[in-house]
Amino acid sequence: MPASQTARRTLAVIAALPLLALAACGYGSEAEGDDTAKVAADAKKIDGLGSVRIGYFGNLTHGTALVGRQKGFFQKELGATEAKYATFNAGPSEIEALNSGSVDIGWIGPSPAVNGYTKSGGKNLRIVGGSASGGVKLVVNPGKITSVKDVKGKRIATPQLGNTQDVAFLNWAAEQGWKVDAQSGKGDVTVVRSDNKVTPDAYRAGSVDGAWVPEPTASKLVAEGARVLLDEADLWPDKKFVITNIIVSQTFLREHPKAVEAVLRASVKTNRWIGAHPDEAKTAANAQLKTDAGKALPPEVLDPAWKSIRFTDDPLAATLGTEADHAVKAGLLDEPDLAGIYDLTLLNKVLTAEGGTGTVDDAGLGAK
Repeated sequence: MPASQTARRTLAVIAALPLLALAACGYGSEAEGDDTAKVAADAKKIDGLGSVRIGYFGNLTHGTALVGRQKGFFQKELGATEAKYATFNAGPSEIEALNSGSVDIGWIGPSPAVNGYTKSGGKNLRIVGGSASGGVKLVVNPGKITSVKDVKGKRIATPQLGNTQDVAFLNWAAEQGWKVDAQSGKGDVTVVRSDNKVTPDAYRAGSVDGAWVPEPTASKLVAEGARVLLDEADLWPDKKFVITNIIVSQTFLREHPKAVEAVLRASVKTNRWIGAHPDEAKTAANAQLKTDAGKALPPEVLDPAWKSIRFTDDPLAATLGTEADHAVKAGLLDEPDLAGIYDLTLLNKVLTAEGGTGTVDDAGLGAK
């Protein structure tokens, strides 16, 4: 395959970040008990907007969106402008919705944000806030793997070729001195690209010996008898790395900054409420998952999964650049130009007004 064709193929696959989507409700699916009921009687529309369309995955690493929707934080800050929601299974569909105008602002992982930005020549989106860190683990069959060295020669699942966890595992394997062909997944370790929805079945059947996966897939595997060999957070400075960002259409940001500011204010308030009420927040997130997907997570999966995720307003910009570098080293991404991918002006305005955590940094990748 020619190099240019390979590059196009890998850019296409890296867009997908299939953090286990428990809901597949399509664009604009509405929950029962819509939070518009919590709007004050004297509330006004922001910029005259009838609605703001918010996207997210039905996934615990998108907990800010889950809790913010369930508890009415977004609707309260938007006033009489209706908060409408769309749930997605993976990054490409959300980027497509953002590009088409079906979604204005959304929660998404780092790989699809990077890919969406670079494929558009830096013209379609901005990262305007952070949401979550952590929640990714290497879980293994304890009967076959008891230490890091035992991973060599085994079959390890990742969600998809070129996705964030796939890149992280390939980078970690290279650091162990193991050689793996990124495209085929063959080498000193066999990388099995497996959708998170079916990975627990593959593990149960013995098709894979372990998996480098996000929550709640990791905890689902542990419930099947696997054990945690490595928490990815332990590989990062201060145990922090971006797993979920907030992106917005550049057109919407330019034309409706007050609405974007309102959503960011709701996000900040939601994260603070999560920090102050962790058990209630976990219950709220699970309730929204049940509304979106028709099924809540059992406690043995929900509890450890929720515990491993850190909710943060900081987009952890430096780690986004590092994750992109790992993809380049693995041969899955051409050197990206990420200049201008961030615009944290409104987030820092909100953080300053709300007080407490201080402003956040764009690692030199901010819009000019």
